[in-house]
Amino acid sequence: MEKILVVVDMQRDFVDGSLGTKEALGIVDNVVSKIEGFEGRIFATLDTHGPDYLETAEGKKLPVPHCIKDSEGWLLNEKVMYALSEKNYRTIEKRTFGSTKLAEEIGRVAAGGEVEIQLVGLCTDICVVSNALLLKAHFPEACISVDAACCAGVTPKTHEAALETMRMCQIDILGA
Repeated sequence: MEKILVVVDMQRDFVDGSLGTKEALGIVDNVVSKIEGFEGRIFATLDTHGPDYLETAEGKKLPVPHCIKDSEGWLLNEKVMYALSEKNYRTIEKRTFGSTKLAEEIGRVAAGGEVEIQLVGLCTDICVVSNALLLKAHFPEACISVDAACCAGVTPKTHEAALETMRMCQIDILGA
C-alpha cells in the first residue's frame, strides 16, 4: 500500500502573513511533527497567484493579495520547509482551492494499487476540504483521512463545519 501525506498550503501568507491566524500559527509544530514522523511520499501544495490576483474571480470575492508567486508570502513556513527538506517530497502549485494535478500525480504514484492518503494544513474550510473531497472522488476506495490537530480554518467555527462535512463524505477525521 502506498502511503501519501498531503501538506496543504502551509505558506507564510496563511500562517502569519496577510491571511494568517493564531490558529494557523498554533498548528505549525503539529504539522512539523507529522512530517518528521511520516514514512511515505509527501506532496506539498502551494496556493499560487499572479500579480493580477485582484482581477481574478477569487480576488474579486477575497480582495486580499496573497501567495503571489515568488513573493515571501508564497514560500512555505520556515519550520515546515525545514521538516520537508529532510524528506522526499514534491511541491504542486495550484491556482485554485482544489488541485486536479495533485490527484493526477497521486494516481501516477499509486499506479492502480492501494493508496492511503492523509491531509494536513490550511485552511480546513477552503483548500483542505476541497482537496480531500476531490481526492475522495478520484480514489473512492482509498482510505483518506484528515488530521484535525494539523489543520486550522479561517475561523474555529468554519474549521469544525469543514471537518463535519468531510466526516459525512466518509473521510476519516483524526485527532478530533
